Amino acid sequence: MLPKAIQKIKVPPVKCQGIKTKLVPFISESIKWEGVGKWIEPFLGSGVVAFNIQPKRALLADTNKYIIQLYKDIQSGKIDSQIVREYLLENGELLRKKGDDYYYQKRKEFNEKGGTLDFLFLNRASFNGLMRFNSKGIYNVPFGKKPERFRKAYITKIANQIGWIQSLLSITDWEFMVADYEKTLSNAKENDFVYLDPPYIGRSTDYFNDWKEDDAIRLAEITHCLPCGFALSMWKQNKYRENEHLKSHWNGHTIKTFSHFYHVGSNEDLRNAMTEALVIKTGFENTDFSFNQKVIPKLESYQINLDL
Repeated sequence: MLPKAIQKIKVPPVKCQGIKTKLVPFISESIKWEGVGKWIEPFLGSGVVAFNIQPKRALLADTNKYIIQLYKDIQSGKIDSQIVREYLLENGELLRKKGDDYYYQKRKEFNEKGGTLDFLFLNRASFNGLMRFNSKGIYNVPFGKKPERFRKAYITKIANQIGWIQSLLSITDWEFMVADYEKTLSNAKENDFVYLDPPYIGRSTDYFNDWKEDDAIRLAEITHCLPCGFALSMWKQNKYRENEHLKSHWNGHTIKTFSHFYHVGSNEDLRNAMTEALVIKTGFENTDFSFNQKVIPKLESYQINLDL
């Protein structure tokens, strides 16, 4: 199963800060796992890692119920590429005509009633690719100031992303679950592999709910006791500082690093060059491959374009 080379990264329909689009080859070539058990992700986010690695069996969880519901609705056939296309054509045209007023009307409706299609629409119309909820669970990202965003080519791209996920879910045994990391990790068994992409301690954490240092420490304690292999994504350093949490709580494991650039964030301090760390449980690292030595790109070649 792993390691494997992924030549072409596919982008899922959900956009959110911290998406691992450009790190997928680094992750998939750094891990050693036979694929006998389940691939488990307690912090699914966009789902880009699982959707590109494509394990046969998976348990994919997040506390963000809207992301999980989107993928469950695709899996069940409740929504498909044609339904999404028609919805975005209609609502994209209304956004073009009415601008800000229509965006904030849809945001209000979503916060009152929820809804997968409204969630997808807001996610694509919001400012700077952010997905953010306040402490009361209210989606509060402002309008992206692009009333003509939903052109036919852009809608087709999103519909194709939905179609790709639909096809993948039809041939895999994947379970999507709304759950916190403790409940999710309690399901881990010996042959499984856990990939962890928690909110980055010391950076913006308002993606869906609060994430404090105590949470990060508790996650480390639980992860060290897992009966299976694991890998954790975490920032290592940027031009301002180093991640002391990484040094304090994840020593003793293999740490591979990779540098890239964040374009998504609520302020400029969160949109800069970053050295990422992939912490891998000893014995589950690919010792025959060094991504940093094999690929020496210009930093700009790893900029993330979330408009894909």
